[in-house]
Amino acid sequence: MIIAVDGPAASGKGTIARALARHFGLPQLDTGLLYRAVAEKVTRMELDHSIEADAVAACDFDDALLDDPVLRQDEVGKLASIVSAHPLVRAALFHRQKRFAAQPGGAVLDGRDIGTVIAPDADAKLFVRATPSIRAKRRHAELRAQGSTLSLDKVLADIRARDLRDSTRSTAPLVAAQDAALLDTSFLSIEASVQRAIELVERQVALKAERDAHRG
Repeated sequence: MIIAVDGPAASGKGTIARALARHFGLPQLDTGLLYRAVAEKVTRMELDHSIEADAVAACDFDDALLDDPVLRQDEVGKLASIVSAHPLVRAALFHRQKRFAAQPGGAVLDGRDIGTVIAPDADAKLFVRATPSIRAKRRHAELRAQGSTLSLDKVLADIRARDLRDSTRSTAPLVAAQDAALLDTSFLSIEASVQRAIELVERQVALKAERDAHRG
């Protein structure tokens, strides 16, 4: 079973994806970490994130980099949004994600284009969203816990800028798949969001099994 979880930054999709993976006993990949790893490697190589060739040169990174806590920093996230807009970077990471999705037994993947590009035939698709202001408050709280002094207004501006880059890029823009179930977490607790996600996945899987049975 393949579960695709998409949505904008700080919508809660990562938390939901991890919970779904635990619930269904599946491996999980935060595909955003791949782009964060590219962004971090570009920085370490002292190259330019806005130049496609420089970003592509950083796509061949060791999996060990994905466990580096530095990738969770907000600055790396902003740079990841820049490198992820390069078509050749997305192409370079495409097969890495497809292999993860195709492993025996299935997987849970979360990102920006899982249900539309990476796993368009996923058994279940969720598009997780929340209002920009609520997402900014969540991210601001996370950053403050890490010692950041960024203002809420600056975090909100960054969220809006990232949304604009992700939704208007020419290759694999952030958009809900037509057959994705929408989950708005704006006014839901983490527990309620996870429970609703499980219900939506189970419903989609059941409907898919029903359709397949009729075809058979």
